Amino acid sequence: MGKRDDLIALYANDLKTKCGMTPDMDLLTKVTIGCGPAIYNADASTVAATQESELETVKDNFLIKKLGLKESPELMAGINKAIETYGKSERNKYRAVFYYLLTKHFGKESVYR
Repeated sequence: MGKRDDLIALYANDLKTKCGMTPDMDLLTKVTIGCGPAIYNADASTVAATQESELETVKDNFLIKKLGLKESPELMAGINKAIETYGKSERNKYRAVFYYLLTKHFGKESVYR
């Protein structure tokens, strides 16, 4: 197994243990690949959920640009729901897991098919 496979296994474990869901491994793999080299960078591989600027970046670059959603209050509500699902006290929120949660929340799995 390569480094990416190890990370995908780590992300799947987070979804099971911290988010209480069984991951769709095909979707999780595609979301992880979509994150690109960011998953290998300690800082970029996580989402700083307490930083407003980071959440705006997730909204603009992932929800609007990648998933093709329109600007609306629902976007930030979805981000807050993902934070809640992952656990507010959970310090390391992996970007791939966070994006997976958002993709599922907004029903945009088709973007990765």
